[in-house]
Amino acid sequence: MTRTFTTLLAGTALGLVASAASADTLRLLTWGSYAPDKVIEMFEAENPDIDVEVTFSNNEEMIAKLRATGGSGYDLAQPSHDRIFSAQQEYNIYKPLDLSQIDTSVMAGNLLDGVKANTTIDGEVYAVPHQWGTSGIMANMKEAPDVTGWNDLCDPKYQGRTSMRLRRTILLGTAFGMGMNPFELYGDKDAYQDMLDQVTEKLIACKANIKTYWTGGDDLQGLMMSGEVVVSETWDSTAFKIYNENPDIVFVPPETGALAWIDTFAIPRGGENDDAAYKWINFVLRPEIVTLMSNSTGAIAAVPNGIELLPDDKRAAVAAAFDEDDLANLKFFANIPAGLEDMEGLALERIKAAQ
Repeated sequence: MTRTFTTLLAGTALGLVASAASADTLRLLTWGSYAPDKVIEMFEAENPDIDVEVTFSNNEEMIAKLRATGGSGYDLAQPSHDRIFSAQQEYNIYKPLDLSQIDTSVMAGNLLDGVKANTTIDGEVYAVPHQWGTSGIMANMKEAPDVTGWNDLCDPKYQGRTSMRLRRTILLGTAFGMGMNPFELYGDKDAYQDMLDQVTEKLIACKANIKTYWTGGDDLQGLMMSGEVVVSETWDSTAFKIYNENPDIVFVPPETGALAWIDTFAIPRGGENDDAAYKWINFVLRPEIVTLMSNSTGAIAAVPNGIELLPDDKRAAVAAAFDEDDLANLKFFANIPAGLEDMEGLALERIKAAQ
């Protein structure tokens, strides 16, 4: 879905022509909820010469869109940290960042260092962190109080009342639930394929348990709030948003470790408005904007006090979900070597097509 935000002028047609001629456009390719209307309004008020145009997307679509255009069509993208290295090596869709134009001093040092390490190619840095969070399990504790991990999605006692998203995260989570570590297999394609085969068979056998496969946060929220689904794979941010409306529904870090992701800022190779892109990056990392952004995304900003800057309800949800052991057990997504996503895509197609 694409939304275009333009400055609305109540004046004359002449005024409209004059504005269109003078305004630049920041074309933002990002996740749903990562560009809330209030934040856009504040940015455009501070930068009246810039209109913000937003295309909501996900990791797979971002890569596909930028690959199709050779990195053109957008000025700023927000892929996750593990989806940049191989995409850049294979398709050359991003340009190196000019770190002198980003106030990295406001970023959490460990997250900044981690993203820089994962996205540095030939000495050039291609991304810096914005928001982070985890993927795991969401459960209605009144209906499913014993849920502890990925395997519960396929527990027959929840038949017809679980959900998941048919993306690579469920492949990885299921592998961990089966006692394997997919990240340790990244360097051995044969071993990785064997793992995928085992996971695929499990998820095909699990289809009877699935109410439906969710496709977005709003979709999942509706399924959980209606009670149609009582256990689901989820982003923690979606669970945190629901917790405020129903505290029985909580995020459950899997016993094998929640999968941790960091969404970033990266500039497409064919971007035409780098100056506006850098202005947006620095703007949304201000403390007052961080809270507005986290209220929309439910995720934690990559700043040193990101949890403290969450809105009250989201901060309570984080406290209800994680203890120190859970945080120490996080499994951060590793860089995906070239070719593995194609293998995963075939596995997902097999699951989708199976009866």
